[in-house]
Amino acid sequence: MIPQTLEQLEQVRKECRTMVRKRAAASAGSTLVPLPGTDVLADVGMLMQLLPAINDKFGLSQKQLDGMDPETKSMIYGFVMSIGSKVIGRMVTKELVVQVLKRVGVRVATKSVAKFVPFAGQGLAAALSFTAMRYVGNKHIDDCFEVVKRMIEQREGLPGEPVPVSLEEGSRQNSEDEEKLDTNANVKP
Repeated sequence: MIPQTLEQLEQVRKECRTMVRKRAAASAGSTLVPLPGTDVLADVGMLMQLLPAINDKFGLSQKQLDGMDPETKSMIYGFVMSIGSKVIGRMVTKELVVQVLKRVGVRVATKSVAKFVPFAGQGLAAALSFTAMRYVGNKHIDDCFEVVKRMIEQREGLPGEPVPVSLEEGSRQNSEDEEKLDTNANVKP
């Protein structure tokens, strides 16, 4: 379900960042396996689970969007397109994850080569793996956050729906309305 308030949205972002940190640490650990390519395969597998989990937390998975009314779905896809995300609201496939990893391609390639340098190379590979996984995950979180934030802001600004105002603003508005009524009542036709 899509968060309804900015507070709920912020809580979802915190939960997702925790998930990303855990997966990034697991990704760094996968570089310790000395077989070529295992770390990249592990990253692809982790991202194929992580990205849909983030979508789901924000209420933006393909299944969740399919269950929405056409107007809301259209609004969300408009926000997604303006942000340029290729992952929000879509089925996350291996090909899609590889496209996402190409954004951080230099880090992934360097990590694969660096792990074969004795001692320091494995540390560098682990650091690069952690950083790359964290970057991809946090970028996706930021994209999802922005889409839902825009949706909340759009919903609050729709005509016919009350827009929250502070007590001070509401009090000032009531005073202005009363003055207008008094002025109109004193006017003789």
